[in-house]
Amino acid sequence: MTTRKPLVIVTRKLPDAVETRMMELFNTSLNSDDHPMSKAELVEAVKTAEVLVPTVTDRIDKSIIMQAGPQLKLIANFGNGVDNIDVETAITRGITVTNTPGVLTEDTADMTMALIMAVLRRGAGGGQVTGPDKQWQGGAAPRVVGAAPSRQRLGIIGMGRIGTALARRAKVFGMQIHYHNRKPVNARLAEELEATYWESLDQMLARMDIVSVNCPHTPGTYHLLSARRLKLMKKDAIIVNTARGEIIDENAMARMLEAGELGGVGLDVYEHEPAINPRLVKARQAVLLPHMGSATLEGRVDMGEKVIINIKTWVDGHKPPDRVLPAML
Repeated sequence: MTTRKPLVIVTRKLPDAVETRMMELFNTSLNSDDHPMSKAELVEAVKTAEVLVPTVTDRIDKSIIMQAGPQLKLIANFGNGVDNIDVETAITRGITVTNTPGVLTEDTADMTMALIMAVLRRGAGGGQVTGPDKQWQGGAAPRVVGAAPSRQRLGIIGMGRIGTALARRAKVFGMQIHYHNRKPVNARLAEELEATYWESLDQMLARMDIVSVNCPHTPGTYHLLSARRLKLMKKDAIIVNTARGEIIDENAMARMLEAGELGGVGLDVYEHEPAINPRLVKARQAVLLPHMGSATLEGRVDMGEKVIINIKTWVDGHKPPDRVLPAML
């Protein structure tokens, strides 16, 4: 008996081990040179593929999905967040959408903690002093004098898997853990982390030294950190974002950095990726990374394995384990 091999189109380069396994199991079309696919290329892909495997860099919006051929039945996203896909339109067209939840928690929490420490201890400024063609005079210049982690209050927005993993790391550094969430975490976890719950985001923001954004991007969290809310923060407070850029009013944040109304920012995500606000690039007190929070080989392989399981389960006539439904968004 010959197992059916559906046409699977992958939009970006994946780890070699993942691509090899996909080639074995499916009729797979790979993006060998890893170029960002244009809208025209994505439209062509949905017209021919039975399964599309996009990444966070691919915007699979309504205009693309509406041009999909009747054979497209699964969009198996290589990533946890699905704000790059119009899930409701896909489901209306009879297309199942899956993601890869739970595999990036530790990697993203590691990067979030690294950004906190880089901004808090002025790592970027120190690198400028010792960089090429610089003449370090010895000692620590005032511009690179940072703050002690053990004396900081960390406010986490979104106490899900990543927020909780971050809290565990921050507690080791002696930080006080505070958080804002839709509801408090269970009592045992709160006791373990010695975490303080704030029902009011406004009140928490006004009292924190560090604010870390770890909630998903949904219509309800778009510009959650608005210009008004950013103004509530202390002038020496720092913001770290490894979730999604759209959660913060980026222009308002950039203006506050220029005016000395924020202590610094550490960003791995941006409101208009891959474009980065030029005002943020110029800000001395900004540490900017190219969306690499989940960029470990182990994490990418784990994500790929989840994609393969979702496709294989669908091929076998069953519901994929990581289906995304509108009610989840």
